[in-house]
Amino acid sequence: MKIYIASPYTIGDVAVNVRNVLLVANQLMNKGHAPYVPHLSHFQHLVAPRPYQDWLNLDFEWLKVCDCVLRLEGESKGADQEVELAKSLGIRIVYNINDI
Repeated sequence: MKIYIASPYTIGDVAVNVRNVLLVANQLMNKGHAPYVPHLSHFQHLVAPRPYQDWLNLDFEWLKVCDCVLRLEGESKGADQEVELAKSLGIRIVYNINDI
């Protein structure tokens, strides 16, 4: 499945948040899934900064083609918006990697 990972990015330590999502993405890949990691835009943003809304719009487009959203723990307005979009599109949302 194509799985979108929604989780905190800007609240807390950004480097730790990116690392945590990459570890989850690796677990999903080990299970044979194709994770989409919006946090990877962090590296593009370092090279070519863009407004926050540009990144969110890009993420929304990728979310629309995913089979499932994995919402990880933690406060995040962006991740909450991603979950709301997934709900409106009828995309499955899970809150634990073991539920996939």
